[in-house]
Amino acid sequence: MNPTVLDRKVVRLIKRWKEERSEPVCAFLYDKKTLRERAQACVGSLPGGCRLFYAMKANPSKEFLDCLAPVVHGFEAASIGEIRKVRKISEDKPVIFGGPGKKDAEIAEALQRRVTLIHAESMHELRRISLIAGGLGTVAQVLLRINLRASFPEATLVMAGRPTQFGIDEEDVPEAIGLAQSLPHLSLEGFHLHSISNNLDASLHARLISVYWDRVTEWKDRFDLTLRYLNAGGGFGISYTDPDRSFEWPLFITELGKVLEERQLPGVELLFEPGRYLAAACGYYAAEVVDLKCNHGKHYAVLRGGSHHFRLPGAWQHSHPFEVVPLEHWDYPFARPEVLDVEITVAGELCTPKDVLARDVRVARLRVGDVLLFHLAGAYGWTISAHDFLSHAHPEHIYFDDTQGELI
Repeated sequence: MNPTVLDRKVVRLIKRWKEERSEPVCAFLYDKKTLRERAQACVGSLPGGCRLFYAMKANPSKEFLDCLAPVVHGFEAASIGEIRKVRKISEDKPVIFGGPGKKDAEIAEALQRRVTLIHAESMHELRRISLIAGGLGTVAQVLLRINLRASFPEATLVMAGRPTQFGIDEEDVPEAIGLAQSLPHLSLEGFHLHSISNNLDASLHARLISVYWDRVTEWKDRFDLTLRYLNAGGGFGISYTDPDRSFEWPLFITELGKVLEERQLPGVELLFEPGRYLAAACGYYAAEVVDLKCNHGKHYAVLRGGSHHFRLPGAWQHSHPFEVVPLEHWDYPFARPEVLDVEITVAGELCTPKDVLARDVRVARLRVGDVLLFHLAGAYGWTISAHDFLSHAHPEHIYFDDTQGELI
């Protein structure tokens, strides 16, 4: 997606808002057609023996799950709440249950709701899963999540190769395998090796898979394991700051094919869990400018909205890409404030200086009553934000799908 080109469908929806309502524009807008097509392209290009699960933490809305369920092989959930959302739309869609802080009640309900796999994050968790599965008269299928000792310096987020709260230290793999094999209500099905997030280098990601494959092959041979899965997680990146940079999925698929040709693990399926990569480009955040001011020589645009709706820019400390949607509607009997060819810092309506979505971005023209349309807002937007801080009204969530030429 080119964030410098306004999406006509979205602009029409924003203008319709101003025609029909008096309150300032504040909404997330989601393009289900783009989501569906993006997922279909990714799933359809995977080599044989690979499966794609949607990491629903990126955006767990019912509309997204309904849209993706016929396309992806399953869902990755990080809480019992997410598992319940999946089961509301499908009783039998495969679900992988991950996350570092699973509670006993969550594990029990997950097993009762027939999750396919559970990522075991520690020795203690392995013992608890077996005990709970035994109480339910079942056997839990688990993958050991391993924090590798390799270094992965080139991604935005790194979750392995250094101390983190995720997974079992690679040095403890022999003990973890031995424990999993000894527990009566566990079946060790494979390994989960999700080490980096938001990586933009497709060749690096393929090399990462080769590292995973080599490690798992070594453990399989050393401990005479029968394995069914290697879960390589997600981590395919989205660039929020450089529109000319992107994760080259076709290149990744080409390089992945070479890795799988060179490394054979008969009977082992390779699983992927993208979230952001599927969802980010399918969403927008639209917020109306309610004030313009110059303070200590800096220009500010104050929005109806902010980080309590869209926390991602603040959490990642970047200026989020946006476009100005000019609206001609003006109800006041006095002149409309505007700025021309200035650098603007975009702030929200919260009583904190940290409520900033973009800093020092040059705009040709901006007026009170225009709308800022933030791109790449389909993932890690609304659900990671502090919705009720200051008790401001929530934004609307508008889903559209023009597969038949209509907006809904």
